[in-house]
Amino acid sequence: MPEVLDDKSEHCIPFILERLKEKHSADQLSPLFVSINGAQGSGKSTLVSTLAEKLSQHPHSLPTTVLSIDDLYLTHDAQSELAAAHPANLLIQHRGQPSTHDLPLALALFSDLRNGRETKIPSYDKSAHSGRGDRVSKENWAVVNQEGKLETKIVIFEGWCVGFRPLSKEELRRKWQGAVKQRELGGYQGRLGLNKFEDVEFINHALSGYDPLTNQLDAMIHLDAQDPHFVYDWRLQQEAHLREMKGSGMTDEQVIHFVNGYYPAYELFTDTLRAGTFGEEKCKQLRLIVGKDRKVKEVVRI
Repeated sequence: MPEVLDDKSEHCIPFILERLKEKHSADQLSPLFVSINGAQGSGKSTLVSTLAEKLSQHPHSLPTTVLSIDDLYLTHDAQSELAAAHPANLLIQHRGQPSTHDLPLALALFSDLRNGRETKIPSYDKSAHSGRGDRVSKENWAVVNQEGKLETKIVIFEGWCVGFRPLSKEELRRKWQGAVKQRELGGYQGRLGLNKFEDVEFINHALSGYDPLTNQLDAMIHLDAQDPHFVYDWRLQQEAHLREMKGSGMTDEQVIHFVNGYYPAYELFTDTLRAGTFGEEKCKQLRLIVGKDRKVKEVVRI
């Protein structure tokens, strides 16, 4: 395991154990579903692997399964069909935004894990098709909860848009109009105001289909960038590493174009996430505010 320069798990593990204790005290013995949200390159993968390792080992000994929303992307062919069906909507011409994930597969996985059934965990190869990506064949998926093996006690569900909630049409239009006005005044650094309202509305409507997943979560950890624009540098670094490891991937120009497609969602949905994705339910969310160096600057419980 690579050296961890800023071990965020020290903030997260006590929070997770508290949530697990509360769940068990309510006689709910199914696995604890913990989500981790953070922009691409913010340190999610390192945190997730650290948590999975520490939780599974002594003194906790809690078998932990990791499920990434990135591994639930549509297959390359299905993504190509979606893009072709909406050629004018630039937000869904590649994987990323709500609508580009296989929700029936996600719900089936949640059900199997919740009920302790043997479960194959999907995998996605982001370097396939010159960086456009594709799902790995099913025979190569990892298997958990096999007979004779320890049953999963904690499920970590991680991803850049995990926990996002759709906005009302009025709020959506207000945010979009505000971004357009900023663009017209000059100095606008976002992407929302460069898109048509109907394209943004398509994404927001698709996001409502993710609520059945979000509603099953027992806890959330949010890696919140002090400045959302950090994602560009983070993602460039991430893709350079992928090219080095796999020998293929996106160019820097392609990365910028790729992140541009994600960025409107950060502008739209981050405020609600910061306020608390579970509404009036308290103490279910931990917000770690990180700087450009990915180190934690502030910890907030919601």
